[in-house]
Amino acid sequence: MRAFVLGFLFAVVVSTACADTGAASTFVQVRNRQFVAPGGEVLKLRGTSLGTWLLPEGYMLKFRDKKTSGPWQIEAMVAELIGDQAAAHFWRAWWDNFITREDIQFLKRAGFNHVRVPFNWRLFVTARPPYRMEGPGWELLDRAVNWCREAGLYVLLDMHGAPGGQTGTQIDDGRGYPFLFIDEESQQLTVDLWREIARRYRDETIVLGYEPLNEPIGHMFDTERLNPRLAPLYQRIIAAIREVDPHHIIFLGGAQWNTNFEILPPPTDPNIAYTFHTYWTPQTDVSVIERYLRIAWEHKVPLHLGESGENTDEWVAGFRRTLEENGIGWCFWTYKRMAGTKHPHSSILSIPDPAGWDKIVAYAMGPRLNPEEIRQHRPPLDEAAASLRGLLENIRFEKNTLNPGYLRALGLDPAAATKAAP
Repeated sequence: MRAFVLGFLFAVVVSTACADTGAASTFVQVRNRQFVAPGGEVLKLRGTSLGTWLLPEGYMLKFRDKKTSGPWQIEAMVAELIGDQAAAHFWRAWWDNFITREDIQFLKRAGFNHVRVPFNWRLFVTARPPYRMEGPGWELLDRAVNWCREAGLYVLLDMHGAPGGQTGTQIDDGRGYPFLFIDEESQQLTVDLWREIARRYRDETIVLGYEPLNEPIGHMFDTERLNPRLAPLYQRIIAAIREVDPHHIIFLGGAQWNTNFEILPPPTDPNIAYTFHTYWTPQTDVSVIERYLRIAWEHKVPLHLGESGENTDEWVAGFRRTLEENGIGWCFWTYKRMAGTKHPHSSILSIPDPAGWDKIVAYAMGPRLNPEEIRQHRPPLDEAAASLRGLLENIRFEKNTLNPGYLRALGLDPAAATKAAP
């Protein structure tokens, strides 16, 4: 009963427009625990993440082994299969094909109003120190922002992989520990990179905001030592962003997979939101989000569901309704990936397997600890190259398969999504 009452009270607050909206802004802003659009109306966020585009994750390619789960491991495997130069061309084509204008237009037709763009820090700086802010990521992010402006979709920029690794698992492209929090050089590079991102997009009104760190500090590490280091790093990043950009919302995730916000002090910046993640709960009612409602009320911030999904359509629909009943905008994971996980249709689009992909998966998950094992288990060069070329074709929008049940679970219309583009 207490959970229901708390959720109900919060829903009443966030569903009532603020009488004092302040000065008009051309940017989405935080006002009285709400996201407010430039016209002054409350913005009910509905989004999805462009996962594995600018930071590949192995499980979304059917690699279910820890040795081929993170970006640097996947990159090494591709180079083992086809060589360094061909691998470089592969990744250029991957970036060009995975997300295109057609993808963004489709998401707009489907009824989304924002996309979250997870990215890897390595795409934005030179390979070795002294680091310069140069790399393909700038062009790719500009391209996505331009397409989103054309379509009318807001963009949330998410540093999914930070220097040193912020989580300690494959999703941060790190080395198995959240070294970001013990390495000053990595922290300074993170701060400097966010300053440059904010400088680049400070006047871009289609940018919803910045998410400095995705899922910092996994629960399996020495959290008593690491958790107190999160808030000071956030403070440094916020200060760097505000040096050049007073406009955009900054979305802060809690420790332990964006779940622990108790370790953060109430923000002093007025344009802060909290973004939490929830997966695999037995229930989908307000009890799942009670602690987030409480901390948001205490800290006077709006909430954003940054990731959820990976479940049945029934679960997704139930949790989405709970979020909306409690005034919480959402961004479900993920837009597209290969089918074949526990819930094979828990993405909006599915990528079909190219010919020979079973051999690539077997190699990725097999023994590759030394050159002899690589030589013995590697598929023939021509077969591996052909399968990778097939993947590059199959990630294109026109080759993907729509999962209409997933869209319906999100309260969206598959028929509208599949209308011919203008």
